[in-house]
Amino acid sequence: MAPVTASPLGGHSLLVLLAQVALLLAAALLLGRVAERFQLPAVSGELTAGVLLGPTVLGRLAPGLQGWFGTSQASQVHLLDAVGQFGVLLLVGTTALEIDLALVRRTGRTSLVVGAFGLVVPLGLGIAAGFVAPAALVPAGHGRGLFAFFIGVALCVSALPVIAKILSDMRLLHRDIAQLTLAVGVVDDVAGWMLLSVASAMAAGGLAFGSVAGPLVRLLLITVCAVFLGRPAVRWLLAGARTPGAVAGTATVVIVGCAAATQSLGMEASFGALMGGLLIGAAGPDARSGLTPLRSVALSVLAPLYFAEAGLRMNLFALGTPQILLAALGALAVATVSKFAGALLGARVAGLDRHAALVLGAGMNARGVIQIIVEGIGLQLGVLNTASYTIVLLIAIATSLMAPPLLRRAVRHIAPTPTEQARLQRAEDLTVVP
Repeated sequence: MAPVTASPLGGHSLLVLLAQVALLLAAALLLGRVAERFQLPAVSGELTAGVLLGPTVLGRLAPGLQGWFGTSQASQVHLLDAVGQFGVLLLVGTTALEIDLALVRRTGRTSLVVGAFGLVVPLGLGIAAGFVAPAALVPAGHGRGLFAFFIGVALCVSALPVIAKILSDMRLLHRDIAQLTLAVGVVDDVAGWMLLSVASAMAAGGLAFGSVAGPLVRLLLITVCAVFLGRPAVRWLLAGARTPGAVAGTATVVIVGCAAATQSLGMEASFGALMGGLLIGAAGPDARSGLTPLRSVALSVLAPLYFAEAGLRMNLFALGTPQILLAALGALAVATVSKFAGALLGARVAGLDRHAALVLGAGMNARGVIQIIVEGIGLQLGVLNTASYTIVLLIAIATSLMAPPLLRRAVRHIAPTPTEQARLQRAEDLTVVP
């Protein structure tokens, strides 16, 4: 069979793609800076950029312009989506570099117990909410059971990058409770990606026992192979990279290669990217220090573009009926209450007091980045429709905006210890320019 020869992308399609990327990125960067000026997460401004250029605003004011912009043409949407998918893989991989598994080991039983309760309670209540959600939120082609499970996964995840950024901006990272919050975030983050990978595999195979057990077995095999084979292989590859450019290129190959491996096994590609980032992070501080260029591109260019594209898929007019609007408010209430309830129960079981539980709940309530990625995958798989996607995206934004004021109120009741004050003084001394 003769190979298929396709002409290179050019002409109108290339023009529209370049215009999409330039306009979306410019709007995302501008509104992200505006959001930060008002002490809001940059991701809220980046999502707003997509909303303004999507069907909610531009589609209403200038539908012809939006049609030229490519959002009404499937081929153009797929091109932009391909750019976004590559960006999100590098975003997940570079974010995983910041996951401190040693911190989880240091906090031990407490982080695991609080993380487990903070995951299971929202997962259970989210699944229950999915079963009672209006039929208009459930797409055709998938059963309500899979939809409910995906909603549970979307509501149980926490956004470790958002939590870390909020704690850093509030100058709380020196506090023991902040370190515990990060450790619990690591537990929820890794477990959430595993659940997402299982949910994605179930979307392809349904809810039969084999469709559920198969992904769990493959998940276990992937984890074992990563620990015993992947870690030494990645360490060897990075040892041969002598320049920052070579390190960044090698790391990209590892992240994308791991994503391709999990995708080929029927798991979610983002989980493979997460594993790749964890393997690179385990290679030691020298490997991580050479990844500054890659991390800068992923966080400053690809991430804003992806979040703007996510906002582009929102349609706030999908919430126009009272039934859907009430469902959105109910989902936000379930997401917030379940995280606080899970943290409170977990903290009590682990022997922490009420104030510590409130800090943990406030921190873990921030969904942000991870939930946006989860719901994007749900829309891509057909498990979510535009209305349910919009609701979950609004939850991600709302919970990220809630976190800073809730944390400020909760942390006031925990007096800093002398050790924490000394830790803060050392950090401030290191930032002083001689």
